[in-house]
Amino acid sequence: MQELKKAFESKDVDQISPALDKINAAWKVASEEMYKAQAGAQQAETPPNGEDTASSGAAKEGDNVEDVDFEEVK
Repeated sequence: MQELKKAFESKDVDQISPALDKINAAWKVASEEMYKAQAGAQQAETPPNGEDTASSGAAKEGDNVEDVDFEEVK
């Protein structure tokens, strides 16, 4: 980040581009780690039988789900 700040202050595009590439590479690694951590947390929440309670028709705690009748108006 410091390298990018210095390159920006100098207004030298030849220095800004490589510094920006380094920032983007660091962000890619960080975002991959966040994705893996989130996937691991979701996997840990899955019931032992492998069924996801949300997809089996059971409402998650705190969801306000109601079945309602409706009439189609033409």
